[in-house]
Amino acid sequence: MSEQWAREAERLIIGIDASRSQRPEPTGTERYSRQIISHVLATTYSSQLAFRLYMPQSCWAEAEKEYRAPRHGGATPQPDSSAVTVRALPGRWLWSHRALAWEVSRRRPHVLFVPAHVAPFLPPALLPPTVVTLHDIGYRYFPQAHTLAQRLYLELSTRWSAAAARRIIAVSRQTATDLHRFYGVPEAKISVIHEAPAPRQAGSEANEDNAPIYERPFALYVGTIQPRKNLLRLIEGFERLVHQQRIGWDLVLVGRWGWLSEEYETFVAAKGLAGRVHFPGYLPDGAVAVLMQDALFFAFPSLFEGFGLPVLEAQTTGVPVMCANNSALPEIAGDAALLVDPLDVDAIAAAMLRLSRDEALRQELIAKGYENVKRFSWDKAARETLAVLEEAADKR
Repeated sequence: MSEQWAREAERLIIGIDASRSQRPEPTGTERYSRQIISHVLATTYSSQLAFRLYMPQSCWAEAEKEYRAPRHGGATPQPDSSAVTVRALPGRWLWSHRALAWEVSRRRPHVLFVPAHVAPFLPPALLPPTVVTLHDIGYRYFPQAHTLAQRLYLELSTRWSAAAARRIIAVSRQTATDLHRFYGVPEAKISVIHEAPAPRQAGSEANEDNAPIYERPFALYVGTIQPRKNLLRLIEGFERLVHQQRIGWDLVLVGRWGWLSEEYETFVAAKGLAGRVHFPGYLPDGAVAVLMQDALFFAFPSLFEGFGLPVLEAQTTGVPVMCANNSALPEIAGDAALLVDPLDVDAIAAAMLRLSRDEALRQELIAKGYENVKRFSWDKAARETLAVLEEAADKR
């Protein structure tokens, strides 16, 4: 370890909270954390930089494989292992505010990057210059889609990070606007840096991932099963098509069960849709890739999104997309999606019916989707993020 510290002494030290990057069943912010960390570590400027990755001890084995072991090929870039130190810190409960806070106050990096959580609760004199990525303020628009405890935590943690961080990264212009509106964050303190799709790879791996097989064609949703995703209205719109239009395709809702999600299967049964609406749960990337490729179209009528990464993943795969016309979704989807009012069940049903029957529209959206995703790149996001980190750092 002393040799590692000696190498660090000649470099700008960037500390990174990597606690969200190794989750076994990652959702949107966790996928962001993994991708942005991997691409920042692989920067060509690594000879001038040293990285300290902080994570719970339970993540140590996976972190060593991801960030330190040699790899060949693959979509994730290979960092310079001599520039990377993995600091496995003890504890689970309030890990950021206990273990991480103690570590960065005792052995300060020149700058601390928190890509998917909250800045440690520390007095300003003890907190290193910090850059936090804030993903969305959706709980302010739809508080009823969260539990009370979740709303209080999101409010407290976002307010603290917005105040304590030296610089804020917002993943969309929508999030930047909301940070200024609700928390008075100066626009000069915020940098808008878009995420990018990381295609889910299908192929031989898909068989190992046991992708479910459905008898009928299907529309697909991928994301957490929770109220903010507006799935009850999606199911209700689908029900109207089943009973009024006699459609011959199903609805597949892939994702981990989130909060306030107990009513979905009951709602499906009450609507007489058993066997037509499927909840396969959380699926590995290979299985999702197979479903994306086979889907009739992708449906994402969320009530609010700070970015909307599944939309880009679907466009990358070549699937026509229907999504909500609110929050960051028009910013991200561009003109390559059929936009609908997420509060209008009739509009949702009409859009689904159109995408299942209008082949010219389907092909138009697929072609535009391929063009739209070219605007987004993890390499670009990493370069822009690194520039913010260097600007925020206390240089020697």
